[in-house]
Amino acid sequence: MSVFQRILPRGLYGRAALILIGPIVAIQLVFSSEFIQRFYEDVTGQMTQGVAIDLGFLLDRIEASPSLEAARDAVVPIAKALEINLLLPARPDAPTEDKRQFIDLSGDMIIVTLHERLPNLVAVDLTATDRLVHLTFDSRFGPVQAELSRRRMSATNPHQLMVLMVIASILLTIIAYFFLRRQLRPITKLAEVAEEFGKGRTVSYRPRGAIEVRAAGRAFLDMRARIERQIEQRTLMLSGVSHDLRTPLTRMRLALSLMPEDPEVEALQADVAQMERMVDEFLAFVRGDAMEGSAPTDVLAMVEDVVAHAGERARLVGVDGRPEPVEMRPQAVARALENLVSNALRFASRVELRVIFQERSLRITVEDDGPGIPADRREEALRPFTRLDASRDQNRGTGVGLGLSIASDVALSHGGSLRLSQSEALGGLRADLVIAR
Repeated sequence: MSVFQRILPRGLYGRAALILIGPIVAIQLVFSSEFIQRFYEDVTGQMTQGVAIDLGFLLDRIEASPSLEAARDAVVPIAKALEINLLLPARPDAPTEDKRQFIDLSGDMIIVTLHERLPNLVAVDLTATDRLVHLTFDSRFGPVQAELSRRRMSATNPHQLMVLMVIASILLTIIAYFFLRRQLRPITKLAEVAEEFGKGRTVSYRPRGAIEVRAAGRAFLDMRARIERQIEQRTLMLSGVSHDLRTPLTRMRLALSLMPEDPEVEALQADVAQMERMVDEFLAFVRGDAMEGSAPTDVLAMVEDVVAHAGERARLVGVDGRPEPVEMRPQAVARALENLVSNALRFASRVELRVIFQERSLRITVEDDGPGIPADRREEALRPFTRLDASRDQNRGTGVGLGLSIASDVALSHGGSLRLSQSEALGGLRADLVIAR
């Protein structure tokens, strides 16, 4: 992932806001910079040229006067009429260099224009707090000082446009955000409902928003209804199959129990028992507790109950995170955990369980000291009715090859997964049952 991708927001709201606000901010910056440069600088230059003409006229009268007193008498009344305070000679504190404030947007244009139009100009001071411009000139009678209002050289309060533009941008952005939020809320709601359905929970949902979002919402509802109908039909069909299979198996078991004891009869009884176990586990695998509703579940109590039924060889070794109820289908998760524990006890002498509460998931680990499953066969071991010919054959003993498949199916129906790896603590198999929260 590049640096640019890491900087960009990952959420839908953030990206939509960036698409909306980014061009607005860029346009405002370009417009404001061009407007300030073209409008305020040009207007300031024109106004300053008018003042420079008045000042040039007064300086010419001073140069044409025979004496200092005659120059004062000739130009001071005219300067007063032009709203210019002319001091001849200048005060000792007259500016000797150009000065302006850093945030003065039009100060440079004033200084440049005055120097271009008035060759005798020595300095311009734009830093006075009384909004007066102080200027110093050279003349045949010595330094001449002039003071006049800044309003005559630049537009009043040029920052008002910037303030108005910023306020308008903020107001429009807030309005756009609420409209954007209203449009994106149905998409977010659809994503939440789809995520909950992936965890095995059915949440009520009504399509809202734009036409495209409504169409996607209706398509999701149709898909969810088809999946639920197929699950229900499969469950009902298998219930009938279960009844049809159990009846002849029961008759066969009863008939065999009435026969005299014989090795062949005992073999047949074992076969019937095996067939009954296969039917039970197959129905559990296909049904997957589809009709069971989810509810907040005390995970520690469930795990402790499974450990208690497993016997002394299994124990709960630790709990990480803050224990709290987790939304799940408790019977399905309990059966998946029982399958993992019984599968481990079939090949190991010691089984350890650990419960890890994470922010977005629940993890239950089952580790044993058995032979484990080779890394290249673990994915295959999760398939139903898979027969492993390695040291750990999940179909050996009383198993029929559906324990791991059932656990994986339950985890997937809760938006999680079943992960197989090697146990670092015990050296055997490690199974991580992950349930999304």
